[in-house]
Amino acid sequence: MKGRLLMNEPLAKYTSWRTGGPADRLYIPFDRQDLIEFIAALPAGEPVFWMGLGSNLLVRDGGIRGTVINTKGRLKAMQRNADGTVYVEAGVPCAHVARFCGEQGLIGAEFLAGIPGTMGGALKMNAGAFGGETWVIVKNVDMLNRSGEVKRRDPEEFEVNYRSVKGFENEWFLAANLILQPGDAAASQQQIKDLLEKRAKTQPTNQPSCGSVFKNPKGDYAARLIEQTGLKGYAIGGACVSEKHANFIVNTGKATAADIESLCKYVQMKVMEMQGVELQTEVCMVGEAI
Repeated sequence: MKGRLLMNEPLAKYTSWRTGGPADRLYIPFDRQDLIEFIAALPAGEPVFWMGLGSNLLVRDGGIRGTVINTKGRLKAMQRNADGTVYVEAGVPCAHVARFCGEQGLIGAEFLAGIPGTMGGALKMNAGAFGGETWVIVKNVDMLNRSGEVKRRDPEEFEVNYRSVKGFENEWFLAANLILQPGDAAASQQQIKDLLEKRAKTQPTNQPSCGSVFKNPKGDYAARLIEQTGLKGYAIGGACVSEKHANFIVNTGKATAADIESLCKYVQMKVMEMQGVELQTEVCMVGEAI
């Protein structure tokens, strides 16, 4: 294997919340082929968890049993295909995809600039921002299974919903081909610039967070409900509901994963109590508590 295998590796430095216990094993692949060979060599019952930039993710303080695959800085191939589609590997940050498509004079991917994760994470949860959603622009995906086989699958083979994608057990997103429309490159790049400026003004981008914590209820916004409940600035330990955007929970410096999870549950309880709405978490909570 050409990649790096780390044992009992703390995951806090790999997550955007800067919290999380250790992984039994953390593998950083050298490239796509190295990853395929590593996955194929794993024992059949070995638990496997994938992470990219570590956004939209809460790793509990007890960490993750099994093997974690980290694609940050890996699986980074991106190119325009002869048919006009765009091939993107799972480790490419969404913001890079948005910029690349804009530079190519392709429109429809601008919203990806507002997603703080990788293409793999966006595919896994049908990530969205500024009115756009990932799977609207997906032509097909390459999936890697436990045997090291790569299968190309169409969107119709998945159950895609708001912030939710159900697919195949023991298969993981390796890459996607995106279908976009030709358009004005300058206008697309200006739109991306405007979206990033809006994000900086409305979201706590200078503090550790995971992105949006709760899904928006149908016809409403989680941030509005949380703010109406008077929870902006409410803190448990080092975790705090952002004063800038109520659907963000920030790590003010020394938050544990337990602090953050407790605050999530408190927000859900108070919003249900005062607004009559049951908020669903968008963030993926994994691993073991202490």
